[in-house]
Amino acid sequence: MYKKSISLVVDMYGCPNRCKHCWLGNMPNRKMEENADQYLVDYFKPYFDSVTYYSWLREPDYCPEYAKRWITDNKISINKKPMRFELASFWRIVRDSNYIIFLKEVNVKVVQLTFFGLEKLTDKYIGRSGAFQELLKATKILIENKISPRWQAFINEETRNEIVDLLELSKELKIHEKCLEFGGGFKFFVHSGSCDGENAKLYNIRINKENIPIKLIPYYLDYDEVLTEQECCDILKSDSSHFVYHNDGDIVLNISNTYDIYFNFTQMSEEWKIGNLKTEDQVEIIRRIIKEDIPALNLARNITVEELVQKYGDKNSHKAFHLSDYKSYLLNCCVKDILGKSNQT
Repeated sequence: MYKKSISLVVDMYGCPNRCKHCWLGNMPNRKMEENADQYLVDYFKPYFDSVTYYSWLREPDYCPEYAKRWITDNKISINKKPMRFELASFWRIVRDSNYIIFLKEVNVKVVQLTFFGLEKLTDKYIGRSGAFQELLKATKILIENKISPRWQAFINEETRNEIVDLLELSKELKIHEKCLEFGGGFKFFVHSGSCDGENAKLYNIRINKENIPIKLIPYYLDYDEVLTEQECCDILKSDSSHFVYHNDGDIVLNISNTYDIYFNFTQMSEEWKIGNLKTEDQVEIIRRIIKEDIPALNLARNITVEELVQKYGDKNSHKAFHLSDYKSYLLNCCVKDILGKSNQT
């Protein structure tokens, strides 16, 4: 047994949305077998001190029997219990009056809701019509039940002007004042997200730093650390280190509904796959997890950051990045370029 803790984050029930920003990537919905949860816990139980089980990867509580499901997740977890992470399903909030009661019972105080502008753009980026109105309705229901909503807005060149309108809408709705009435608070924040998974497909319309509306700067997440791609390249052009993801503490595995497993580092693509729990040798799978021995990480160990910049950086770009997100973007460009080609042969 390894003196380590592992969390299993499993796509057991899928997701009602197809968000264009999702770093996990959009996967087909497929309900897993009834005994999948116990199978997964038993698979890792002999090797780890604790096993924490989460029955959702993309949409929290998408299981119709979400209350029983939460009890089961807690029951089958070993030596650690799952957490709520201030997340909930706005899809379910507006469809199931009992769900808000459940959220209060499990002591949820804040729920994050994601926007991409006003109605047309939010519906477009979430991938279904009606999503924007559901978010507004969910906000109202949360406040009525003394749970604070937190609005997260994803900005790019297409959404930037409507994010300003969204901020003004939050003020018109007096969300902050209504939350204060029950002792809560309201946070509105903006960012461009990491540039992996579905969001990598939006690189061409990633916000240029100078195009971030002035009104949004006070709400932009860690704005003081935002750089242009050009500035990132200049900082990293002589960086001889390697950008390699690593599990410092607990190991977190993202598990697809077909039993493919990935570290919770970045997108769930073939190059980042550890293996398949059903078709590959168990001892070998555990070895790869402990040694962090997968194609993408092995490639990362053999290419320096300055080499990534030279090959994949755009030294004339003003696209906005945090430095760590930019390193991740460069690495994923390399992974796709080199390993993606080998997977096609």
